[in-house]
Amino acid sequence: MLTSHRGEFYLIMGGLIFSFNGVISTIVLEHITPFRLAQVRSIGAFFILLAITLFIDRHSLKAPKKLIPKLAAYGVIGFAAVQAGYFLGIQRGVPLSLVLIIEFTAPIWIALWIKYVRKTFVPASMWSAIALSLLGLILLAQVWNGLSFDLLGLFGALISAFALTAYFLIGKSFGTSRSALSLTVWGLGMAALAWSSSMPIWSFPFEVFSIDMDLQGVFAGNTLPGWVLILWVITMGTIVPYLFVISGLRLLSASTSSVIGMMEPVFAGIFAWIWLEQSWNGIQLLGAAVVLVGIFIADRARSAAI
Repeated sequence: MLTSHRGEFYLIMGGLIFSFNGVISTIVLEHITPFRLAQVRSIGAFFILLAITLFIDRHSLKAPKKLIPKLAAYGVIGFAAVQAGYFLGIQRGVPLSLVLIIEFTAPIWIALWIKYVRKTFVPASMWSAIALSLLGLILLAQVWNGLSFDLLGLFGALISAFALTAYFLIGKSFGTSRSALSLTVWGLGMAALAWSSSMPIWSFPFEVFSIDMDLQGVFAGNTLPGWVLILWVITMGTIVPYLFVISGLRLLSASTSSVIGMMEPVFAGIFAWIWLEQSWNGIQLLGAAVVLVGIFIADRARSAAI
């Protein structure tokens, strides 16, 4: 059973770990800006994974010159731009729930790309799955509470959605020609280069590594040094989940992969409920159930989608 559903398993594990990292990142973001955290996350993960890859499979990093632009787009758009657009939305005061819903419109753009640009058949059940999953996210996030319509912030959230679309489509286009390990190294490397070019490393607030950070929620009053939590964000919050997601993307369609990715906010809500004591109401529980139904339908339709 596990062998026949490896793609789903990899994507669910990636979403699970990404979601838990959201709790850790929430703690760290009390002491550092989102853009700086994204920068250290990309740079740290890149160098650690590069060292590992050079030791166990250095030949996988080789790439012909004609492939470099595609790898650069994959890293800058699929890794850096997703975070940049998301953080811009948050910084401009757009509610997190609304930014999240806009970002997860990616499956719609993927389905439209497949149908109208590639001229490929998209099964009706996939459209139903996308609609159900988006409805579930709307209920889960309760976007009708405190909406904000800052145009620049909404533009940033939309950029995040388009970048996430490109991440799935470009990642899928590599097929099995490159390993998940090499793709992650290239992606993180290009993202690290983009962040380093936009924000000089020498002005990084290095004091954040020595700050004792309160763990909040059920662990309030307990602290860990900043370098421990940031190291977690780099390794377990970046390297491990990205490897899972890219491995899953190689086995499933881009549209199905993006819909399964909608499990991430469901997992995030569960972790926030357990750790940060942010309880769910009946509407949010219903939303989580609707998302899961949509994911199930998308998975059933995957053999007909590309």
